[in-house]
Amino acid sequence: MLKPLTRAGGRRYYRPEDVALVARIDQLLHREGYTIRGARQALSGKGGVNAAPAPAPQAAAPAAPMPVEDEIIAAIRILRRHLQTIRHRLADALED
Repeated sequence: MLKPLTRAGGRRYYRPEDVALVARIDQLLHREGYTIRGARQALSGKGGVNAAPAPAPQAAAPAAPMPVEDEIIAAIRILRRHLQTIRHRLADALED
């Protein structure tokens, strides 16, 4: 999804939109607990179980602290993924 401009000699030029996209990807993966696949779906707008609508990329700005509600939602998403992993492992163990 990230496609920076290339300059002479193959050097990459990252525009403000590219930096904003990297910041959004970081937020989805590291703060909201998305998988790479879920983050890709969220950014492409396809939705799905693990995807939430992504806001339009904006110029990079200092990240404000997340409100308490957003932190709780992010923690719940992480816990949900952990529980899904445990459920799949248990199902696999029972099949053996």
